[in-house]
Amino acid sequence: MSDSKVFAGGIFAVGLAFLAAFFLFSNGTLTKASAAEDTAGPNMVISVEGKGKIVVDLRSDLAPNHVAQMVELAKEGAYDGVAFHRVIEGFMAQTGDVQFGKKGSNGPAGTGGSSRPNLKAEFTDEPFQRGTVGMARSMDRDSANSQFFIMFAPASHLNGQYTVVGQVVEGMDVVDAIKRGVGQSGSVANPDYMGSVTIEE
Repeated sequence: MSDSKVFAGGIFAVGLAFLAAFFLFSNGTLTKASAAEDTAGPNMVISVEGKGKIVVDLRSDLAPNHVAQMVELAKEGAYDGVAFHRVIEGFMAQTGDVQFGKKGSNGPAGTGGSSRPNLKAEFTDEPFQRGTVGMARSMDRDSANSQFFIMFAPASHLNGQYTVVGQVVEGMDVVDAIKRGVGQSGSVANPDYMGSVTIEE
């Protein structure tokens, strides 16, 4: 994996006007979200060091395979100590690189995944709104693994192009307080970290 794993290495930095064009490469068929939305969990509880707690309602009804992998990684403690390595003001905060996102890792954060296999896309028509959690991937639609991002604001150009895995139901103030990156890529030199990530069934 390369840093393209996290929004194809700077695609998101060229401006929203150009972004939509980049995301039209996928011609996958959208699937209708279940009418009975899963709002009862499992919940992912993210403790951000020095800032507070974020609770994400994971949407197994939308993306059962992605959610299952995230739950397994969280239960193993794989997400503990992982950086928010790419944070773009007005757009999103990205984390979840369990391979290279921890302090002292020997690779650049954002270029790794996990020891688990990549996942086939589970695109739906669920919109990307403020607080929506989606899975990061490269230009390959079936390349999501462990990295995920939380939206600061709506981004309709992502709809149907990235797998929606959840929604923040508590702690958007904590999300808003995550340290922003610099430059077009949103790379964060001294990032905030997820201290612990647990699952509440």
